Amino acid sequence: MKVSIIMPVYNKAKYLENMVNCILSQTYTNFELIIINDGSTDGSDKICDKLSKDSRIKVIHIENAGVSNARNIGLEIVRGEYIQFLDAD
Repeated sequence: MKVSIIMPVYNKAKYLENMVNCILSQTYTNFELIIINDGSTDGSDKICDKLSKDSRIKVIHIENAGVSNARNIGLEIVRGEYIQFLDAD
C-alpha cells in the first residue's frame, strides 16, 4: 500500500535537505513525497529540484499562496492509499 507525503515548503532551506533525507532513510519505501514549493525566496527551490532526482519525490513550484493552498494542491495529485502531511522543519 502506497503512502503519499505532502510537504509544503516556504523558505526552509536550512532544514529541507535534512528533513527529506530523514524521510528517504525510512525502512518503508513504498511512498511518494510531494514537495510543494510555495514561492520560497531563500534557495529552497533549488534544493527541492536537487532532491527530486529520487524517483519517489515530485516537486511542484507555485507562487506563494499559503500552506493550506499548498496542501490542497498536493491533495489533487496524490496517488497513495494513505496521506500524510509533513512540515519541512
